[in-house]
Amino acid sequence: MSHLPLERLARLIAFDGLCVVKLNRVLVYRPCKWLARAISRMGDGELWGVLILVLALLPGPAGLRCALHLGAVALAGLLLYLFAKRRTGRPRPCNRLQELRDCPRPLDEYSFPSGHTLHAVAFAVVTSAYFPLLGAALAVFAVLTGVVRVVLGLHYPSDVLAGVAIGGGVALLSLAVVAPAV
Repeated sequence: MSHLPLERLARLIAFDGLCVVKLNRVLVYRPCKWLARAISRMGDGELWGVLILVLALLPGPAGLRCALHLGAVALAGLLLYLFAKRRTGRPRPCNRLQELRDCPRPLDEYSFPSGHTLHAVAFAVVTSAYFPLLGAALAVFAVLTGVVRVVLGLHYPSDVLAGVAIGGGVALLSLAVVAPAV
Protein backbone atom coordinates (compact mmCIF):
# COMPACT_ATOMS: atom_id res chain seq x y z
CA MET A 1 0.00 0.00 0.00
CA SER A 2 1.41 3.36 -1.04
CA HIS A 3 1.68 6.31 1.31
CA LEU A 4 1.88 8.74 -1.60
CA PRO A 5 -1.16 10.82 -0.50
CA LEU A 6 0.34 11.19 2.99
CA GLU A 7 3.71 12.15 1.52
CA ARG A 8 2.06 14.78 -0.66
CA LEU A 9 0.14 16.12 2.31
CA ALA A 10 3.36 16.33 4.34
CA ARG A 11 5.04 18.25 1.50
CA LEU A 12 2.09 20.63 1.24
CA ILE A 13 2.17 21.28 4.98
CA ALA A 14 5.93 21.93 4.84
CA PHE A 15 5.44 24.28 1.88
CA ASP A 16 2.68 26.08 3.80
CA GLY A 17 5.10 26.76 6.65
CA LEU A 18 7.91 27.80 4.31
CA CYS A 19 5.62 30.38 2.68
CA VAL A 20 4.83 31.90 6.07
CA VAL A 21 8.51 32.11 7.03
CA LYS A 22 9.50 33.71 3.70
CA LEU A 23 6.65 36.23 3.68
CA ASN A 24 7.20 37.12 7.33
CA ARG A 25 10.66 38.47 6.44
CA VAL A 26 9.16 41.69 5.03
CA LEU A 27 8.40 42.72 8.61
CA VAL A 28 12.03 43.84 9.00
CA TYR A 29 10.88 46.96 7.14
CA ARG A 30 8.97 49.19 9.55
CA PRO A 31 6.49 50.57 7.01
CA CYS A 32 5.59 47.00 5.98
CA LYS A 33 5.11 45.96 9.59
CA TRP A 34 2.96 49.01 10.36
CA LEU A 35 0.83 48.57 7.21
CA ALA A 36 0.37 44.81 7.74
CA ARG A 37 -0.74 45.31 11.33
CA ALA A 38 -3.10 48.15 10.35
CA ILE A 39 -4.78 46.10 7.61
CA SER A 40 -5.09 43.09 9.90
CA ARG A 41 -6.56 45.22 12.69
CA MET A 42 -9.14 46.70 10.31
CA GLY A 43 -10.46 43.19 9.73
CA ASP A 44 -11.00 42.44 13.44
CA GLY A 45 -14.72 43.10 13.10
CA GLU A 46 -15.39 46.72 13.96
CA LEU A 47 -15.07 47.78 10.30
CA TRP A 48 -17.80 45.33 9.31
CA GLY A 49 -20.12 46.64 12.01
CA VAL A 50 -19.55 50.22 10.86
CA LEU A 51 -20.13 49.22 7.23
CA ILE A 52 -23.44 47.54 8.11
CA LEU A 53 -24.55 50.60 10.09
CA VAL A 54 -23.60 53.07 7.34
CA LEU A 55 -25.34 50.98 4.67
CA ALA A 56 -28.48 50.70 6.80
CA LEU A 57 -28.62 54.49 7.11
CA LEU A 58 -28.36 55.15 3.37
CA PRO A 59 -31.47 56.58 1.71
CA GLY A 60 -33.46 54.07 -0.32
CA PRO A 61 -34.03 50.37 0.24
CA ALA A 62 -30.75 49.03 -1.24
CA GLY A 63 -28.61 50.07 1.73
CA LEU A 64 -30.89 48.44 4.29
CA ARG A 65 -31.25 45.28 2.20
CA CYS A 66 -27.49 45.04 1.82
CA ALA A 67 -26.95 45.67 5.54
CA LEU A 68 -29.40 42.92 6.50
CA HIS A 69 -27.88 40.57 3.94
CA LEU A 70 -24.38 41.26 5.31
CA GLY A 71 -25.58 40.63 8.86
CA ALA A 72 -26.99 37.24 7.87
CA VAL A 73 -23.84 36.32 5.95
CA ALA A 74 -21.63 37.45 8.84
CA LEU A 75 -23.57 35.22 11.25
CA ALA A 76 -23.45 32.20 8.92
CA GLY A 77 -19.73 32.78 8.32
CA LEU A 78 -19.06 33.08 12.04
CA LEU A 79 -20.87 29.81 12.81
CA LEU A 80 -18.94 27.94 10.10
CA TYR A 81 -15.68 29.54 11.23
CA LEU A 82 -16.20 28.52 14.86
CA PHE A 83 -17.16 24.98 13.85
CA ALA A 84 -14.06 24.60 11.64
CA LYS A 85 -11.72 26.08 14.27
CA ARG A 86 -12.96 23.68 16.93
CA ARG A 87 -12.90 20.65 14.63
CA THR A 88 -9.40 21.20 13.26
CA GLY A 89 -7.58 22.79 16.21
CA ARG A 90 -4.67 23.76 13.96
CA PRO A 91 -2.09 25.81 15.91
CA ARG A 92 -1.13 29.17 14.46
CA PRO A 93 2.22 29.49 12.67
CA CYS A 94 3.33 32.13 15.19
CA ASN A 95 2.99 29.47 17.91
CA ARG A 96 4.82 26.75 15.96
CA LEU A 97 7.51 28.33 13.80
CA GLN A 98 10.41 29.81 15.79
CA GLU A 99 11.76 31.66 12.71
CA LEU A 100 8.85 34.11 12.70
CA ARG A 101 9.33 37.62 14.02
CA ASP A 102 7.05 40.37 15.23
CA CYS A 103 3.88 38.28 15.37
CA PRO A 104 0.99 40.20 16.92
CA ARG A 105 -1.14 38.57 19.58
CA PRO A 106 -3.86 36.54 17.85
CA LEU A 107 -7.54 36.90 18.73
CA ASP A 108 -7.79 33.15 19.38
CA GLU A 109 -5.67 30.02 19.54
CA TYR A 110 -6.27 28.28 16.21
CA SER A 111 -5.50 29.24 12.64
CA PHE A 112 -7.78 27.20 10.36
CA PRO A 113 -9.64 28.82 8.64
CA SER A 114 -8.81 32.53 8.47
CA GLY A 115 -11.89 34.29 9.83
CA HIS A 116 -10.56 37.68 8.76
CA THR A 117 -10.29 36.49 5.16
CA LEU A 118 -13.60 34.61 5.32
CA HIS A 119 -15.52 37.73 6.34
CA ALA A 120 -13.60 40.08 4.03
CA VAL A 121 -14.40 37.88 1.02
CA ALA A 122 -18.02 37.34 2.05
CA PHE A 123 -18.59 41.06 2.55
CA ALA A 124 -16.90 41.91 -0.77
CA VAL A 125 -19.02 39.41 -2.72
CA VAL A 126 -22.35 40.40 -1.16
CA THR A 127 -21.65 44.14 -1.27
CA SER A 128 -20.66 43.95 -4.94
CA ALA A 129 -24.16 42.68 -5.76
CA TYR A 130 -25.69 45.85 -4.29
CA PHE A 131 -22.94 48.45 -4.72
CA PRO A 132 -20.37 47.28 -7.32
CA LEU A 133 -17.76 50.00 -6.72
CA LEU A 134 -17.80 49.49 -2.96
CA GLY A 135 -17.66 45.74 -3.54
CA ALA A 136 -14.57 46.17 -5.73
CA ALA A 137 -12.85 48.20 -3.01
CA LEU A 138 -13.73 45.52 -0.47
CA ALA A 139 -12.34 42.85 -2.82
CA VAL A 140 -8.98 44.65 -2.81
CA PHE A 141 -9.17 44.82 0.97
CA ALA A 142 -9.97 41.08 1.11
CA VAL A 143 -6.85 40.24 -0.91
CA LEU A 144 -4.70 42.47 1.28
CA THR A 145 -6.23 40.93 4.40
CA GLY A 146 -5.38 37.40 3.29
CA VAL A 147 -1.80 38.35 2.44
CA VAL A 148 -1.08 40.24 5.67
CA ARG A 149 -2.52 37.47 7.83
CA VAL A 150 0.16 35.17 6.38
CA VAL A 151 2.89 37.85 6.54
CA LEU A 152 2.16 38.41 10.24
CA GLY A 153 2.46 34.69 10.97
CA LEU A 154 -1.16 34.42 12.09
CA HIS A 155 -2.18 32.03 9.30
CA TYR A 156 -0.81 29.56 6.80
CA PRO A 157 -1.69 30.15 3.13
CA SER A 158 -4.04 27.15 3.29
CA ASP A 159 -5.95 28.83 6.16
CA VAL A 160 -6.45 31.88 3.96
CA LEU A 161 -7.53 29.78 0.97
CA ALA A 162 -10.06 28.00 3.19
CA GLY A 163 -11.33 31.39 4.36
CA VAL A 164 -11.73 32.48 0.73
CA ALA A 165 -13.62 29.28 -0.12
CA ILE A 166 -15.93 29.41 2.90
CA GLY A 167 -16.57 33.15 2.73
CA GLY A 168 -17.10 33.09 -1.02
CA GLY A 169 -19.29 30.01 -0.78
CA VAL A 170 -21.51 31.46 1.95
CA ALA A 171 -21.84 34.75 0.04
CA LEU A 172 -22.65 33.11 -3.30
CA LEU A 173 -25.14 30.74 -1.71
CA SER A 174 -26.83 33.66 0.03
CA LEU A 175 -27.05 35.56 -3.26
CA ALA A 176 -28.66 32.52 -4.89
CA VAL A 177 -31.27 32.48 -2.12
CA VAL A 178 -31.76 36.23 -1.66
CA ALA A 179 -31.06 38.04 -4.92
CA PRO A 180 -30.76 41.81 -4.51
CA ALA A 181 -33.53 43.89 -6.07
CA VAL A 182 -32.13 45.73 -9.07
